[in-house]
Amino acid sequence: MSITIPEQEIELQKSYMDAVKRINYRPQKYFIVTLGCQMNVRDSQTLAGMLEEMGYTQAESKEKADLILYNTCCVRENAENRALGNVIWLKELKKLKPRLLICVGGCMMQEDGVAESLKRQYPFIDIIFGTFNYHRFPQLLYTAIKEQKPVVEVLDGCGDIAEGLPAVRASKYMAFVNVMYGCNNFCSYCIVPYVRGRERSRRREDILDEVKGLVDSGVKEIMLLGQNVNSYQGGGDEFAKLLRDVDEAGVERIRFMTSHPKDLSDELIASFGTLKHLAGQLHLPVQSGSDRILQLMNRRYTAEKYLRLVEKLRSVRCDIGITSDIIVGFPGETADDFEDTLELTRQARFDAAFTFIFSPRAGTKAAEMPDETPDEVKTERIQRLIQLQHEMSAKALESQIGHSFRVLVEGLSPRDDKKLCGKTERGFMVNFPGNNDMIGQFVDVRITAAGTNTLRGEAV
Repeated sequence: MSITIPEQEIELQKSYMDAVKRINYRPQKYFIVTLGCQMNVRDSQTLAGMLEEMGYTQAESKEKADLILYNTCCVRENAENRALGNVIWLKELKKLKPRLLICVGGCMMQEDGVAESLKRQYPFIDIIFGTFNYHRFPQLLYTAIKEQKPVVEVLDGCGDIAEGLPAVRASKYMAFVNVMYGCNNFCSYCIVPYVRGRERSRRREDILDEVKGLVDSGVKEIMLLGQNVNSYQGGGDEFAKLLRDVDEAGVERIRFMTSHPKDLSDELIASFGTLKHLAGQLHLPVQSGSDRILQLMNRRYTAEKYLRLVEKLRSVRCDIGITSDIIVGFPGETADDFEDTLELTRQARFDAAFTFIFSPRAGTKAAEMPDETPDEVKTERIQRLIQLQHEMSAKALESQIGHSFRVLVEGLSPRDDKKLCGKTERGFMVNFPGNNDMIGQFVDVRITAAGTNTLRGEAV
C-alpha cells in the first residue's frame, strides 16, 4: 500500500523554496555528499533540485560551499564511520566559515537514537532530517536560516510518496526512476526495512509520466529503482507489466535493480526475451551459497533454487550478464558453508560480485547471533572469494573480444581523456577512441581487448 503526499503539502514546500530564495543573506552555493545506494543518489538529485529552485548553485568542492549536505547510509558500518568522520571534519571548516550551513540526512538518521546523539555530540550541525521527510527540506532550511538555530526532524512510519519535486540529474542521457520504496523482507542482517520503511509502490501513471518526460528531454537509458522491484504493487507479475509499459514509452534502454531471488517470477524472466529495450543484465543478490546460512539470513530460497533461476534466465537470453552480492563471515558460517558459497559462485558465473565481510547492524536479528569466527579467518575467506570472482569476471570480459556491441557513450574515459567510455547492454564498461559528438549517442563498438574490469574497443 502507498499514499501519495497531498498536492497541498508539495505546494507548501514550493512556497518555502520561494521564501528561501528571497532571503538576502542565505547561502549561495551547495555541495551534496551521497553515501550508499542508487536510492540515495536519486534522493540527492531531488534535494539538489530543491536547492537550485531556492537559488543555490552547485559548488566545485566542500571547501567552496556555503551549504554542505550529507545524505547518509547505514547498511554497513564503514558507511556510518565515513559519514561521522566527514561531519567531524566540518566542525573545523565551520570555524573558518561561521555562516556555513551543515545538513545531515538519510538512512542513518532513522536509526534509533542517532539523530538525538548527533544533535548532542555535534551541536554545530544545522539541520538533521530522515528518509521520510526529505521533501520537507525547504521548510527545514527556511527555519534554520531565519531562526538561526539547529533544526531536527526525523519522522517515524513508512513515509508517504512525494511526487512533483524538482531534480538535478547527473547525466542528460541516463536517469534513475524510483518505482517503489521500502522492503518487507526483513533479512536478518539488513537494516533497510527499519530505516526505509515497509514497501510502498508509486502509481503506474506517475512512473510513466516521469519516464515519458525524461524521454522527451533526451534521456536514452533509464534505471528503475526499488529495494525489491519484484514486489512492485505487491509482487506477482505486476513489475513485468510495468516493464512492458516502460518498454513501449520510447526508452531506448531499460535496466532495473534490485531483485530478490524469492520474488523473481517466470513472467519477469520471460521479459528478457520479449522486451525490445530491456538490457541483458540483472543484479540478483545471492548473499550465500549455503542453505543453512540462507535460512539464518531469512532469505527464503535455497542455493539450488537460485541456480535454477540463473539457468532459466540464460535459457531465455544466453548472453545475459548476472551480478550479485555476497556476504562472507555471517554469524555461524563454517568452512563447509563457505565452500558452498565458492561452489555456487563457480556455477553461477557472475560477471561481477560485490563481496562484503558481515557487518552487524544494531536492531537486526543477526546482530544478536553468536559469532565465533576470528576476523583473520573471515579476511582469508573473502580474499579467496575475491580471487575466484576475479577469475570469473576475467573470463566474462574475455568472452566479449571480437564481438560488436551497442554502447551508450557516457563521456570521456576517466582513465584516458583522449578516449570515450560507455556501457554495453550487458553492463561492461568500454573505452574506445572517438569524438565528443558521440557523447550521449549509441555507438557500435567492436571489442579488441579486455582489461581487469573494463573492455577496450573501436567504433565500427
